[in-house]
Amino acid sequence: QALAAALDWPFYDGDDFHPPANVAKMGAGVPLTDADRAPWLAALHALLAARLGAGQPLVLACSALKAAYRRQLAGELPGVALLYLQASPALIAQRLQHRPGHFMPAALAESQFAALEPPAGVLTLDAARPVAELVAQARAALGV
Repeated sequence: QALAAALDWPFYDGDDFHPPANVAKMGAGVPLTDADRAPWLAALHALLAARLGAGQPLVLACSALKAAYRRQLAGELPGVALLYLQASPALIAQRLQHRPGHFMPAALAESQFAALEPPAGVLTLDAARPVAELVAQARAALGV
């Protein structure tokens, strides 16, 4: 969100695009499958295609855990830059405790780390660093 604010670009949270069935499943503490994520990834790809196709930049935050998900998101879209906020399980657990009212319980973080395929060839940022530093690093890498 801080990057979007610094650039005056709209911010989209990928969690807002999950279909109701996914929200219910995660709310019950059940990890999503690849099949569950398919409509979510399609919705995010459609968002990227529409905005970028109209020449409108954006910042999209989402848990594109696997290489296949990242390929589905970006596809052949020009102008997509992926940033990886790398964080330890302990840091994520701490931050999830300060996210009241979110549908995904903190207990699901373990399944997310189990599914994670860290991306190669993208800007990797240490999520433990101060937000202002992360924004500066991202802007420098993106040239914006």
